[in-house]
Amino acid sequence: MKDYSTRLDTLAQSGTSKFTNPSAELVVSGNGTDIVGNPALTKRAKRKVISQRMNLALIDIAKSKGRNERIKGYWNTYHCLKTVFTSNGKMYSSYCKNRFCTVCCAIRKAEIINKYHPVLNTWNEAYFVTLTVKSCNAKNLYKWITGMFRAFELIHWRCKKRYQRSTGIKLMGVKSLECNFNPINKTYNPHFHIIVPNEAIANLLKAEWLKQWKSDKTLFTSAKAQHSRKVEDLEHDLIEIIKYGSKIFTEPDLKKKGNSSIPPTIYVKALDNILTAMKGKRIFDRFGFNLPKESASKTTFTWLSNYEKWSFSEKHTDWINKATGEGLTGYKKPSELAFLLNNCINSDLQ
Repeated sequence: MKDYSTRLDTLAQSGTSKFTNPSAELVVSGNGTDIVGNPALTKRAKRKVISQRMNLALIDIAKSKGRNERIKGYWNTYHCLKTVFTSNGKMYSSYCKNRFCTVCCAIRKAEIINKYHPVLNTWNEAYFVTLTVKSCNAKNLYKWITGMFRAFELIHWRCKKRYQRSTGIKLMGVKSLECNFNPINKTYNPHFHIIVPNEAIANLLKAEWLKQWKSDKTLFTSAKAQHSRKVEDLEHDLIEIIKYGSKIFTEPDLKKKGNSSIPPTIYVKALDNILTAMKGKRIFDRFGFNLPKESASKTTFTWLSNYEKWSFSEKHTDWINKATGEGLTGYKKPSELAFLLNNCINSDLQ
């Protein structure tokens, strides 16, 4: 398995705060990120480019809706990792930790993989399950997502009681919520991606899901909309369920996914609707098992007396040292990405 060891605790603060050291000019917390021979830094620069452009568009949407709280959150993400400090081969900065930040989501994804992969790797017959409900419009999205969480909670409770009475199997696995936007029908498709230890649990989940949503009057979902398959590549499937909660780039015509001549589109108003509907929801979670206990890690602080300051430049798509004009990662935005960010952001459809 790849090494995904990067943490979200490398926060930096200027000044000395309550920590005093006469010889230091900067106090940083966390272990920092290696900058020597670390190819992940160029990927981080790319994500920073995408995040800034996306959040400027989201800010405009939030302003048009009068959502001041969302505006504040989007600005917070826009400034995430804007200034970094380097010293002794390490990079330190502050992170917003918002789920709509492409930088923080990538780091959080790495943390989850490191934490869960060893446990899931013991599930030799693991299955990947998708549970979904009928597509809905933006107005009803929050209600449907809330209903999905409630439905899963009831299913888990029923199966737990049966297992305790020795009349059923134990329900366990990891799940995440994702939501896609269909620009043709202007509808949203919230769904759970789940990894479970075996086929029996996968079949049980699908059966209970259909039972939970069964109605003689209204079609909430159907059997053909639920899917399961055996996990062939655990790392790939674990990454699949640890997404940002929504697909940022959406094909303009869902029936022509194979047509590479049609560029994907960012439906930013729809993305704002998805993020709003998911607010306060636990996007990724486990059920039916606990992780091995870890020793509590203490936050470490370091005083830096010899460091360099770098600021992210949208023009140069890199962190620039103002004293030397040098770029930190050497990342250059490719023309394809520039075209997408400049020409393929749709602020109307939702």
